Amino acid sequence: MGVKVEVFRMVLYLTFPVAMFWISNQAEWFENDVIQRKRELWPSDKRQELEEFKERIRKQREEKLLRAAQRNS
Repeated sequence: MGVKVEVFRMVLYLTFPVAMFWISNQAEWFENDVIQRKRELWPSDKRQELEEFKERIRKQREEKLLRAAQRNS
């Protein structure tokens, strides 16, 4: 009985990650479901605001690094 249980567990441990990898890499499923859901959750106007925010943060970080580099020179 113990060997059968161990074999079942090993098959489960190997099959589950492979199955999840295979399912998550289905391009058609990804395009149809995930991208559509993303568009529902974050409309284009919200994405534009997010991109502007990211750009401001990136510029602030660059300026901070530049000032730090100038002080150390």
